[in-house]
Amino acid sequence: MSVGTAAPGRRAGGTVTASNPSFWERANKATLAMACVTVAVFVGFGVASDNFLTFTNLSNLATQVAITLIVAVAMTFVITTGQIDLSVGSTVAFVAVATAELLQAGWDSSLVIVAGLLAGLFWGAVNGWLSAYQKIPPFIVTLATMSVIRGLAQLWTQGFSVPIDRRLLVARIGETEFLGFSVLAWIALAVVVVGAVVLSRMRFGAYVNGIGSQEESVRRAGVNTDRIKMITLMLTGLAAGAAGILTAARLGSGSANSGEGFELTVIAAVVLGGTNLFGGRGTVVGTIIGALLTGVIANGLTLLGVSPFLTPIITGLVLLIAIWINLRGRSISDLFAHLTGKR
Repeated sequence: MSVGTAAPGRRAGGTVTASNPSFWERANKATLAMACVTVAVFVGFGVASDNFLTFTNLSNLATQVAITLIVAVAMTFVITTGQIDLSVGSTVAFVAVATAELLQAGWDSSLVIVAGLLAGLFWGAVNGWLSAYQKIPPFIVTLATMSVIRGLAQLWTQGFSVPIDRRLLVARIGETEFLGFSVLAWIALAVVVVGAVVLSRMRFGAYVNGIGSQEESVRRAGVNTDRIKMITLMLTGLAAGAAGILTAARLGSGSANSGEGFELTVIAAVVLGGTNLFGGRGTVVGTIIGALLTGVIANGLTLLGVSPFLTPIITGLVLLIAIWINLRGRSISDLFAHLTGKR
């Protein structure tokens, strides 16, 4: 009888066969639950607001979700390894400021884009080296660098917003559309495809999942787990750098106040989608669902004229519910058993 995920079964005559698990058995139940919630929220806002399901608003929604999704895909790798990165919002602000300042200094747009990506990668490497090789918990490391990075951005600009000439290439990136959707949305789509392939189909993704669930076993198999964990944090730094450039391009300026609370939105998107908060189970498809859900809530409430101050409250409550589901069980049946007291 073969060994694997297949379950044993019997045919007539006593022959033992192997049956593959059903889709329901293989599916991430938390992701399916959030997909249903997202569809319900879509329908609810579609009924409540005549403008919600228009192509113009859906295009705007794709643009609004794009920057969050770019960083959330990278954050999926970090959280799957059992780590966290609280500094992504500050990195977005730092790179947005750097982008505007370097453009004002006369740098070519292509060089500015490279410099912004390298700046994000540098801060990710700092986080990764301190947490993976110096064994400082990533929560502490990124909490500290969150303050340091934003402080540097504020010191650089003295609190003022730095405008970007709309004729420059970087500024045009924020305004260009293709097939009715912004370039930001298409970039996010490309990041999603690459992230999904790497996490589910490549050896690096297998290492990431393995570290989150059985790090010692992966290490004993000869994998440099510290290097993998550092690389994942470098990925969030790189993604935050890209997000900083795109934020400056979209807003037409760089501000040290950009990205405030952004880390909450990104982490919410990842956890809402079904990625285990404590590592070992990551899903880029779920991250897309989580990012859409947070974006739809913000977009729908705005169209309904609800106070913008309610948006972070609702997002935080939804995040608490998602974490509760993560802690109580990996499947809907486990959750139901907990609710009914049938252990």
